[in-house]
Amino acid sequence: MLNNLWVNSTKQIKIEKKSIHRIVLKLKEILNFNVNSLQINFVDDDYIHEINKTYLNHDYSTDIITFNYSSVKNALEGEIYICIKDAIDNSQKFNVNLDSEIVRLVTHGILHLLGYDDITIPKKKKMKTLEDELVFSIEKNFKNLLIKYDC
Repeated sequence: MLNNLWVNSTKQIKIEKKSIHRIVLKLKEILNFNVNSLQINFVDDDYIHEINKTYLNHDYSTDIITFNYSSVKNALEGEIYICIKDAIDNSQKFNVNLDSEIVRLVTHGILHLLGYDDITIPKKKKMKTLEDELVFSIEKNFKNLLIKYDC
């Protein structure tokens, strides 16, 4: 377990927190970063919609929002918000299991905190390629991440 990593969820969402810690530890091992202070928050669509509207001026739900507070490369300080409803929708849309989608979203958030972005098409392709490689290498070790979700 990482001392500087907090995994939070609303009462309707039950996440296996140790598995999230293990995902971040595996990413830390592969990508060689430190965790100074990181919160990974699993929220519902109303909550992430409000964050998206308030901080990013986007009036819709989204699967993930990342806030990077670090001024030092490879020393993570930030917050990741993952919307479970959007994760479920993504898993159905892309025909993957929900555990794989959670691994993908945590990986995506970590990559953003490491400075990767997906604003331009070339940067998006680079980030997506790395994300796919990372998810493929670690997803087989993580099952039953989502225990309960009440819509």
